[in-house]
Amino acid sequence: MKLVSWNVNGLRACVKKGFDDYFREVNADIFCVQEIKLQEDQIALELGDEYSQYWNYAVKKGYSGTAIFTKIKPLTVRYGLEEDEEPEGRIITLEFESFYLVNVYTPNSRRDLSRLELRLGWEERFRSYIQQLDALKPVIICGDLNVAHHEIDLKNAQSNRGNSGFTTEERGKMTELLGSGFIDTFRYFYPDQTDAYTWWSYMSKVRERNIGWRIDYFLVSSRMGSSLTDAQIDFEIMGSDHCPIILIMD
Repeated sequence: MKLVSWNVNGLRACVKKGFDDYFREVNADIFCVQEIKLQEDQIALELGDEYSQYWNYAVKKGYSGTAIFTKIKPLTVRYGLEEDEEPEGRIITLEFESFYLVNVYTPNSRRDLSRLELRLGWEERFRSYIQQLDALKPVIICGDLNVAHHEIDLKNAQSNRGNSGFTTEERGKMTELLGSGFIDTFRYFYPDQTDAYTWWSYMSKVRERNIGWRIDYFLVSSRMGSSLTDAQIDFEIMGSDHCPIILIMD
């Protein structure tokens, strides 16, 4: 089984930059996207009859949002964490026979950290939600988690310490999530690989020089470890300030 996750940073823009070609080439069983930045009826993707499409749009136009395209028909579909949550379209959960898949776009704490407290509260609710699912069957989490967990996960760790996405608090929440029984699949296979990033600033020459952050993840319940085959980062794929990531499982 092949799963792909990609923060497309505007799906309509990404489609103009080769999304369809990559989608066909990678031929995923399940393809998850984040930050679609569109509303219902603003795009019509021709992905083939074998794919079912599930969309979670943000109320705010041109903002956030997630989608999943899957060849495997889910048993159930759930949008969001709670009924009264902020309607930013950040989570879709599909239930399959042997696992849950959670596609997530974690809130950014903002450059001035003005949303850090909101972010930390959201992290608590998210972990609680995941633990409830994990008690029923294994969970695969994918998406833009907006945090570089360790110093190896970004180019300039010292100068970014305390910045959004690399605060002690955000990194601690990732540690807590993994500690509750989850595997960071890329580090499972490549614990010491440096310069492995999934997001680069749009500043001049940053991507060419690979000054990046690894903030996109596939996390899986620890008991799924024996089913893991490989975790990959498609560094060369353009179309967004993020690149796609891939998880291959038995």
